[in-house]
Amino acid sequence: MNAWTALVVAGVLEVVWATSMKASQGFTRHHYTALTFAAAWASFWLLGTAMKTLPAGTAYAVWTGIGAVGVAVLGILFFKEPVTLARIGCIALIVLGIAGLKMLGGSSASGL
Repeated sequence: MNAWTALVVAGVLEVVWATSMKASQGFTRHHYTALTFAAAWASFWLLGTAMKTLPAGTAYAVWTGIGAVGVAVLGILFFKEPVTLARIGCIALIVLGIAGLKMLGGSSASGL
């Protein structure tokens, strides 16, 4: 698995653990609690794997960006969080930042 693939999977798992943490209702729903910890462990492990090759700043920014966008979208879809033009615009800016970091590179790692 190349570094960018590991990083994207780590970001998706960040969305899983953050969303399942919300769904656990303060860790009172045990199946969501277990999913939270398993996905968090895997997400951190894959982030660390990606950081072997990618610059730490790039990897961390992309990881948190994927997580922020994913959780914001799922919050809108499943948790009835507000949908405003400003919120959508800010999410779009995060996506542009992630794309920019990927396009600008900064390492010899092969792309997706």
